[in-house]
Amino acid sequence: MKKTLSIIFAALLLLFPLSACEKDDDGLTTLQVNEVTHSIFYAPMYLADSMGFFEAEGLKIELTNGGGADKVMASVLSGDADIGFCGPEAALYVLAGGSTDVPKVFGQLTKRDGSFLVSRVDEPDFEWSDLEGKEILAGRKGGVPAMTFEYILNQNGLTDGVNVDLNFDVAFDLMTAAFEGGTADYCTMFEPVASEYEAAGKGYVVASVGEASGEVPYTCYIAKDSWLEKNETEARGFLRAMTKAIKYINEHSSEEVAPYLQEHFATTSLESIAISLDSYKAIDAWVSNMAMTEDALDRLQDIIENAGELPRRVNFADLVTTEYAQEIYDEVYR
Repeated sequence: MKKTLSIIFAALLLLFPLSACEKDDDGLTTLQVNEVTHSIFYAPMYLADSMGFFEAEGLKIELTNGGGADKVMASVLSGDADIGFCGPEAALYVLAGGSTDVPKVFGQLTKRDGSFLVSRVDEPDFEWSDLEGKEILAGRKGGVPAMTFEYILNQNGLTDGVNVDLNFDVAFDLMTAAFEGGTADYCTMFEPVASEYEAAGKGYVVASVGEASGEVPYTCYIAKDSWLEKNETEARGFLRAMTKAIKYINEHSSEEVAPYLQEHFATTSLESIAISLDSYKAIDAWVSNMAMTEDALDRLQDIIENAGELPRRVNFADLVTTEYAQEIYDEVYR
């Protein structure tokens, strides 16, 4: 499957021109950013927009929802998006497939899985071994959420199809509804869904998947080498705005931050946004330095390899550039 995707992506390169950054009438350069999904888990990006951090860098961000890492990658490769925001595994698969213009990870945002395990019953003393013999809605097979969850189970002596049942048959956006309808004993949910589900008395949050898995480069910013070479100023400006937003979130209360996110989550209450931010702060979800580390990529490859989905291991330098992110971190935190 990965080989087929790589061939499709390579073909797209021949069919579409590269997108170009152009200044609008307001003097701002518009960057097309395709995000894997729209989630409070990615709060710093929306905060950077609402607080004018992008504008201060002469940038305007136009967000589109890719609805999956493979679609985000296709958008970057075709030139429809300047920057893709998704798990680095999407770029890893392209590199493993032999592409000549491999998208590079140039900034990391989240360093943990952002999902929480929800049980039908209250389990204040929950242990991962309690999942033995149970069915869990864990996401799409081959997706990083599902692979990370499986990695945790394996580390705790549990194996799918042997002493635990991982249900991969329900689409990500339908999992909560399926769980509420009676499917499985547990379900993984992101915020604010997890805390809202618990507040409604429908279930209980018993564990953080990200806390259990350790640090993993979960979501990052990727762009083609050719785009980065032509748009270094924009890439640095983008990371500077993001680094400032991460710093702001870490240094201010969730109640202070929540109003800035309201425009991006109009149907979510300020209270729910703040609770979600607290949940992610509690597990140390966001990086401070957006430069990915080699250890983090190694762990991600361990997780993908454990799931049997890794075509081959790749070299850090072939997939990641830390130059821009490290420079910006040193500048913002000096």
